Amino acid sequence: MKKREINSVRTPVYRDAGFELPTAGATSDAFFAETAHEREPDLYIYSRYRNPTVVAAEEAVMAVEGSQWALLVQSGMAAIDIALSIFQEAGSRSNWLFFSEIYGGTLSYINSILISRRGQGVSFFSPTGNDYDYEMLERILAETKPDIVYFETISNPLLIVADGSRIISIAKKQGARVIVDNTFATPLLWKPLDDGADMVIHSATKYLSGHGNLTAGVICGNDSNLLHSAVEYRKFIGHMLSPDDAYRLQTQLASLDLRFMQQCGNARAVAELLSSSGRVGTVLYPGLGTHPTHTVCREITGGKGYGAMVTFDMAGESPEEKRDSRDRFIAAVYPDIRLIPTLGDSHTILMPVEAVWGSKYPEPGMIRMSVGFESREVIRQVIERGLRS
Repeated sequence: MKKREINSVRTPVYRDAGFELPTAGATSDAFFAETAHEREPDLYIYSRYRNPTVVAAEEAVMAVEGSQWALLVQSGMAAIDIALSIFQEAGSRSNWLFFSEIYGGTLSYINSILISRRGQGVSFFSPTGNDYDYEMLERILAETKPDIVYFETISNPLLIVADGSRIISIAKKQGARVIVDNTFATPLLWKPLDDGADMVIHSATKYLSGHGNLTAGVICGNDSNLLHSAVEYRKFIGHMLSPDDAYRLQTQLASLDLRFMQQCGNARAVAELLSSSGRVGTVLYPGLGTHPTHTVCREITGGKGYGAMVTFDMAGESPEEKRDSRDRFIAAVYPDIRLIPTLGDSHTILMPVEAVWGSKYPEPGMIRMSVGFESREVIRQVIERGLRS
């Protein structure tokens, strides 16, 4: 069947496993160029290597992030695997420094893969209370001189905001590479590459896609050598994102600004509402002046927004009372706000902290809420219903 050129506005979904090559000579040239990372823009070989739909979505991410390259993969964990694995060398006795307030899946990966299976030297830097001691960090980095420093801009679930620019500057003075998980902040609030980070990762499952209907991860950077290493690792391990998910991600990225800024505004309104209720004890939201890292967040984001996550602790005299209050609230807001183990969805969802992070955060009344972009008035009414329960 003769192929037709279609005047499509977007790159269509190319589900081809392999792509037609015109001649034996062109085939040889294509595979050589793939190995040398000197690909012809419109010459594709095999979708595990490179796919035009995925490339179009990567270009959309680059436009949002302001990066020289972006690499899409199957999930946020796949992005973490690539970002860390490309720096490992056999027999190396290097030390890597991770902030302790990072995603639980990342901590499990560090323990189960990096340490247990690969023997990587790892140390952790923890906050002092609900903030970081940067003078202590400077002393630790000067003493240990780690090859890698890894942190999240806004931590999960306590929403501690890191002074990313300062951390990058301190780490670079000691010659470390810096990897930032910027999922909670998104490029709309802060762009770590602009402040000298080596790589930025996102779980694109969350705000970049924003509708809870795909899983994806992305790594962004400006160093072409890191790109070549990451492309090679993705190709051989098989972390390539599907063209269908890439197409949906590209489409949904177009509304990121509208969606996320609405969510940030909604989250601030939710935090203020919860703070005014006697049913609620502590409210953790970086946009509130009571949050320990409020000033840091305002400085790194320029006051554009404070994220769309709110963590709060139901009031109670005992753990049992707090659990009861938590459970009544969760039941009362259902089905408008559902218990779903993710975040960054279009609709407001929640998770009980103790049930997920109990070993680290044994807080019986604590709830993490991912605020959606519904009508602010609708969210207010539902939460007020929960507070009356």
